Amino acid sequence: MNSKPRIAVLIPCHNEQATIARVVDDFRAQLPEATIYVFDNCCTDETGAVAAEHGAVVVREPRKGKGFVIERMLDTVDADVYLMADGDDTYPADRARAMLEPVLSGEADMVVGARLSEFADRSFRPLHVLGNKLVRELINRIFHANLTDILSGYRAFNRRVVNRVPIVSGGFEVETELTIHTLYYRLRIVEVQVPYRARPDGSVSKLHTFRDGARVLWKLFNLFRAFKPLTFFGSAAIVLFALGLLAGWNPVRDYFSTGQVAHYPSAILASGLMVLSGIVLILGILLHAINWRFKELHDVLVRGRQ
Repeated sequence: MNSKPRIAVLIPCHNEQATIARVVDDFRAQLPEATIYVFDNCCTDETGAVAAEHGAVVVREPRKGKGFVIERMLDTVDADVYLMADGDDTYPADRARAMLEPVLSGEADMVVGARLSEFADRSFRPLHVLGNKLVRELINRIFHANLTDILSGYRAFNRRVVNRVPIVSGGFEVETELTIHTLYYRLRIVEVQVPYRARPDGSVSKLHTFRDGARVLWKLFNLFRAFKPLTFFGSAAIVLFALGLLAGWNPVRDYFSTGQVAHYPSAILASGLMVLSGIVLILGILLHAINWRFKELHDVLVRGRQ
């Protein structure tokens, strides 16, 4: 890390005119050496103009969706250290130094501002905390991690994350994708506990509980299948094998009792399930081998760019 690292504050926004001025000013007060970027994501109000008036660099992203904004951030902004926060004034700027410190010291590649230990009554909608816990438990079990907040938008990270982590999500599931990619590529994640404020009056959440929750779970399912194919298909093979044993119980019992098979449909079903179980297991083994080779190639290409 340079003696004076270049710090970029990245703020994605969609119609945050009511709060963006305070957000920019607060981060400017805490990090006067940083360059503050506000990404105008299809705003229909004066978010971009207000941010520019307060000294932010405004970049417009015409594809609507937080994932597209973060993709544009990582493609556009050149810095040594990045701090990302939403433009709705729910994340405390006074924790910016604490967020950056583990990255600057080399302790972490990514720092996540964990929000679930201290938040206002109106910070989360009903079911949001439950959904966060569900996603957290699934990711922690799958990737052997110990994280407490998967969906936080308050993050600090270095160039290793920018160079290694691809962004393909278009919406709010991007935080899940960021976390899973970081864990998969064995980058270090540290959490810093931060208070999470309720949105100020005049600021409206763009998150849809059931639609975006379903997209997060679907993204998790797809990433699990892609990154852990042996676990995914191996588990499916075990289930099919168990069903095959269950379906074949009566035919096998008939054969050993009478020397004949009376339950032909069950015998055919059991045979099919056993064969399918073997095919699925072989598929998982092949995909695991291919996945590992792609990971090695990815690491070589990343090192070549550095």
